[in-house]
Amino acid sequence: MTVSHGIKTNLLTTGVRTLAPVATAIIGIVVTATAAAGAPTDALNLAFPLNKPVLVTDIRDAIGKAGTGGTLKSALEAIADQTTPILVVVRIEEGADDEATETAIIGTIGVDGLATGMQALLDAEVQLGIRPRILGVPGLDTQAVTVALAIVARKLRGFAYAAAVGDTIAEAVTYRGEFAQRELMLLWPNFTGDFAGDAVARALGLRARIDQEQGWHKTLSNVAVDGVTGVDKSVYFDLQDDTTPAGVLNSAHITTIIRTTGFRFWGNRTCVDETLPHYNFESAVRTSQALQDIIAEGLAWAMDRPMTVSLIRDILETINAEIRRLIAEGRLIGGLARFDGALNPPENLAAGKLVIDYEFTPCAPAESLTLNQLITDKYYAGFADQLNG
Repeated sequence: MTVSHGIKTNLLTTGVRTLAPVATAIIGIVVTATAAAGAPTDALNLAFPLNKPVLVTDIRDAIGKAGTGGTLKSALEAIADQTTPILVVVRIEEGADDEATETAIIGTIGVDGLATGMQALLDAEVQLGIRPRILGVPGLDTQAVTVALAIVARKLRGFAYAAAVGDTIAEAVTYRGEFAQRELMLLWPNFTGDFAGDAVARALGLRARIDQEQGWHKTLSNVAVDGVTGVDKSVYFDLQDDTTPAGVLNSAHITTIIRTTGFRFWGNRTCVDETLPHYNFESAVRTSQALQDIIAEGLAWAMDRPMTVSLIRDILETINAEIRRLIAEGRLIGGLARFDGALNPPENLAAGKLVIDYEFTPCAPAESLTLNQLITDKYYAGFADQLNG
């Protein structure tokens, strides 16, 4: 029999844990690309193999390898004007016609388990170790593509930006009625130039820059866009008039482009269904997504530990400490995690099932400001005294 004669110290690992932030500024795009006429395609195929998620950490270098045809080079250039982000690029091969290209963009998951098109974005975390959160298919976002992209965005807990298809405001508003996804924002019109996806690509880059400089709680709206000189459709805007074309687009939950001290996206709204008004704002959706991942990933340590009062207290205080930190940083208005006994009957706890409620209030954008103007004669009171004094 072993005799222990002395002191033994056990290192306890209970207590509050610090939760790590989530990288939200990672862009995921689906593109086409071809080499210049007469140029070898080996370099392009090596840098951007078809239907493979490719990690881009040096966007300038990627532009040099992007070929000259298709959408890849133009999209990267528009993004690079805004910031130098991390990207996941999926290149697809153009089809014989628009329908075939659309099918290739949407992609599939084959019987061998290999994903193609935008479905390959779902494999990025496994293959590359990062998850794209800001999604787009610049210049190729047809209605079918945008519907599929919104589904991918939901699965990734990301957010998609796409063009509102239409030559007129009325057509764009009608098109907007085809969608009800909270993970989607539609943009109209486009910036001037030859690239049909310029506005979407610049929105992706700007979104990443805002995440880096301010945070996911700030919307895309009212931040200067770099590298543009005009818009391809006239959108009249007046800051004090909601009935302008810009106001009509915003009322339809379409983000438009205005010119005021440079060109800016103008609009905060998602395409969410009217039954979910809490997710009307882009910032609310992205705050919800960020909190989901920060809290869930940060509590991995608690899984499979003995279900004790101490463990539950540690979980609650870990979540609440993170909520307090986010409130102090101005990313949340308020929030609280709590244990509800009614949701955790003894038989569930004994079966290893624990339910923690947490609530939060996201930062709403200051979208509407009312100024009350009143003409009064009261400041003439004592006027004679002032003159004679």
